[in-house]
Amino acid sequence: MPTTAFLTDSTLCIGCKACEVACKEWNQVPADGFAWSGHSYDNTMRLGHSSWRHVKFVEMTTAFGVGGNSGEQLSWGFSSDVCKHCEHAGCLEACPTGSIVRTEFGGVYVQPDVCNGCGYCVVGCPFGVIDRRPDDGRAFKCTFCYDRQKAGLKPACAAACPTESILFGDIDELRARADARIDTLREKGVDDAVVYDPRDTSVGGIHALFIVRGDPGAYNLPARPEVPTVYLRDGWKSAAAAAVVAIAGTALALMTRR
Repeated sequence: MPTTAFLTDSTLCIGCKACEVACKEWNQVPADGFAWSGHSYDNTMRLGHSSWRHVKFVEMTTAFGVGGNSGEQLSWGFSSDVCKHCEHAGCLEACPTGSIVRTEFGGVYVQPDVCNGCGYCVVGCPFGVIDRRPDDGRAFKCTFCYDRQKAGLKPACAAACPTESILFGDIDELRARADARIDTLREKGVDDAVVYDPRDTSVGGIHALFIVRGDPGAYNLPARPEVPTVYLRDGWKSAAAAAVVAIAGTALALMTRR
């Protein structure tokens, strides 16, 4: 099967939240987002157990120059966030029950009927995506519309996006389209657009690529996400070194007693 991915282009997003609505309707995700912050129309605030797509509102300061005058102006940027379906997924590695699996399309899928609510996956996600529902404790996140993909359909969010800010398809083709889009934006004078796809970290790349302007961190996209289990290596090395020292000390003590 082809390895599929999302390409979310924040330069085309208008903040309409059609993707959020389509996701909830298709997947029967519980209602949320009724606690308004008072700072913007970003009512869902973040990804979570009942927000599998989240249109983030980012306050931006951009430079301008008109008729010899220059300065800065405040504007809003929008970007639809989603589970990254990491190539090396921390949630999948942490799950002790086999609830989280890799699908034939490359996505990371949580089987709710197998999940026991332990929460190990929550702390194992480097992006803070997966979350537990308070009513039963089970973990939920974007399913990559696995059922739709098996039927040959696009995920609901990509099908609903009116500006084609969310594209779906073969991951290699989308990476090529992302590079071409960056070239087009630079030709138009947008020189701060970047592709977010951290392939040089332990995550090994993601199946939800992003085009953003400025610092990806402003869009809740960390510069160097790491799978938490990579930090276990140093711990095991230290434990092994301590064990060798302990064995050597014990042997030396026995030899000295003789």
